[in-house]
Amino acid sequence: MTRSDIDDLPKAVPAMWRLCRLGYQHEPRLLVFAFGMTLLAALPDALLALWLAVLAEGVLQDDRRAVLLAVSGLALSVTATWFLRTLSARVSRRFRDRVTIMLEAHVARLQASVATVEHHEHRDFLDRLSVLRKQVFVLDHMYMSLFSTCGWILRLGVTVALLMSIHPALVLLLVFALPTVLSSSWRPGVERAVEEQYAANSRLAEHLFKTATTPAPGKEVRVLGIGRDLVVNRRREWERWYAPMAAARWTSAAWHAAAWAVFGAAYVGAVLFVASGLNGSVGQVLLILAAGARLSSYIGATVGEIGFLRGIWLDGSRRLVWLENYAASFDTTADLPAPDQLTDGIRLEHVSFSYAGSERPALDGVELRLPAGKVIAVVGENGAGKSTLVKLICKMYEPTDGRVLVDGQPLDRMPAEAWRLKIAGAFQDFFRFEFRADHSVGLGDLPRLDDEAAVASAVGRAGAEDVVERLEAGLNTQLGSTWPGGAEISFGQWQKLALARGFMRDRPLLLVLDEPTAALDAETEHALFERYAAAARNSTDGRITILVSHRFSTVRMADLIVVLDGARLVETGTHDELMARNGHYAELYRIQAAAYH
Repeated sequence: MTRSDIDDLPKAVPAMWRLCRLGYQHEPRLLVFAFGMTLLAALPDALLALWLAVLAEGVLQDDRRAVLLAVSGLALSVTATWFLRTLSARVSRRFRDRVTIMLEAHVARLQASVATVEHHEHRDFLDRLSVLRKQVFVLDHMYMSLFSTCGWILRLGVTVALLMSIHPALVLLLVFALPTVLSSSWRPGVERAVEEQYAANSRLAEHLFKTATTPAPGKEVRVLGIGRDLVVNRRREWERWYAPMAAARWTSAAWHAAAWAVFGAAYVGAVLFVASGLNGSVGQVLLILAAGARLSSYIGATVGEIGFLRGIWLDGSRRLVWLENYAASFDTTADLPAPDQLTDGIRLEHVSFSYAGSERPALDGVELRLPAGKVIAVVGENGAGKSTLVKLICKMYEPTDGRVLVDGQPLDRMPAEAWRLKIAGAFQDFFRFEFRADHSVGLGDLPRLDDEAAVASAVGRAGAEDVVERLEAGLNTQLGSTWPGGAEISFGQWQKLALARGFMRDRPLLLVLDEPTAALDAETEHALFERYAAAARNSTDGRITILVSHRFSTVRMADLIVVLDGARLVETGTHDELMARNGHYAELYRIQAAAYH
């Protein structure tokens, strides 16, 4: 399944079976035991109507043996039902707790394993993932719902057999129950479709709520005085989501009520048929009253469980299977190993890329060669495509057109994970990992997460020693003021730690520095980049270093400068060559130089 197949969701039953198999793979004994207990608990409950009929006949005919049998059966059924339900509830709770952790981890692992980040930015994907993330928290109920459905069906089977013992025509009650089953299966699908259609409004309402209530935007919300507007807009977006949802619920509820009215009329007719048409005995009348009433409750419970299965299990399992297939679709043609060294370099052939929902390309027909063993600077105004170029080379996106070659081999034929093990660096949109300081840095090379010497070395290469020195417990300090004993640090300090994290890998083939030092002064940035430029030129494995910076004092040290303008490659060359050409680069350089005078 490819990304273009997003609307071709897997069929319901295979998807449900895959989710069942996933639960069995992780908790086989608990799953089997919980299912068995649910079925066992159904039998004594379904036999209560029979014991009541036997009791009535025994009393009327003064049959003490029948009365004793009925009383014993009733006592045993009630006791067994209570015991088995209690045992089933305990086992099911344990199974749910364990399978919940498994399913949440499975969904998180799937999202993290997707080779690109497109699913975090594509609106259709976001809407689908938004619904799936909500469903993850009730996925454990799906197994219990399936078990309960089987239990209710078993009860229905026993009850129908008891009714048919009176007259075979009473099986028609099941036929009149079909509309309730159909309506319960249809309702959740309709409501879920509306929920997904308006998921963007729901996500915006949630975003506005977080903006109004969380600390990060708190200062600007108060200075700008937009708190009231956030509340009003949040309410408006919620209404835009809720109004169509409410309409869909009312419509489906009306059809569901009509279906139950059909069954209710059939049940009344069945009682009259036994009492008058068949001239049934008191025991038979009591049996249809008791069994028929229980049939009604059993059908209601079965319909409710089927509705839950249709609305959450089938829908959630199909979304989960979609995510599994989507995550697996990227490396299906990855049959080439990532290189251990570079001899030629990286080449972009007619590469174009457009972000989802944007008609304007972020890159347009780029032809570029990044030579092995060189330091490459990428410059251009905001929106020129610098970060997009870097992300394509890092395989965060797949080109819309064209291809990226690494030493002459297509990058799309290399496994994303294998290629990224050859990459190190830091980005302007870094994440603040609120872990212990050494772990926040050590994540850059996971096998050496607890290697104190490696972490200290990376901190030194990033020039972040001053940050560590100011922390009360040094690298053992918990970061983030919301955690016990956590320290809050400035944006610039976070940036230095992010840079250190990017320097954890000692010998990367590709070192990417995408404006990771914006919070540092120009002299510090220049010294830092100069150190890494020297290391790259002295490497024996053909390492390529890519610098993205707005500061031309840093850029001019590069072996090759790539100039982007309006998503197109307009110039390449050294600083001196580009200045002599007197083109777009020279114009940008002079504008920045004039600002310092």
